[in-house]
Amino acid sequence: MEQINRVTPSFAVAPQIMPDDLAAIAAEGFRTIINVRPDGEVAGQPPGAVIEAEAKRLGLGYCHIPVVANAIADADIAAFEDAMTKSEGPVFCYCRSGTRAVILWVLAEAPRQEPFALLKVADAAGYDISGVLSRLEQRHKAV
Repeated sequence: MEQINRVTPSFAVAPQIMPDDLAAIAAEGFRTIINVRPDGEVAGQPPGAVIEAEAKRLGLGYCHIPVVANAIADADIAAFEDAMTKSEGPVFCYCRSGTRAVILWVLAEAPRQEPFALLKVADAAGYDISGVLSRLEQRHKAV
């Protein structure tokens, strides 16, 4: 498994995981897995159902929100917010590189936190998401 990137004490992201990575993820204290990658995005990617089965076998919660990279819709953000609200934490979220997961998190947090503060949090976790600043500002102003 690639490195786990902690965004907050209760939320982390990583690139694509494999079923045998879940035991280590559980050992790190995570209680819920959120997969934001559509099945079949690339060859060799394990289906979400395989990850889900192993997560459940280990007593972890699992949620699949298939989000197309560079096409994050408001409905995707709402589904992510709902999953975060209903999930037992800490939450581990993954996609192809981790970037999509971080973007979903900052967009979900935008109504409650300043856009530049969110960019700094993402940057500290290793993700430059400055390309979504205008959307963060729109979501922040909408409240």
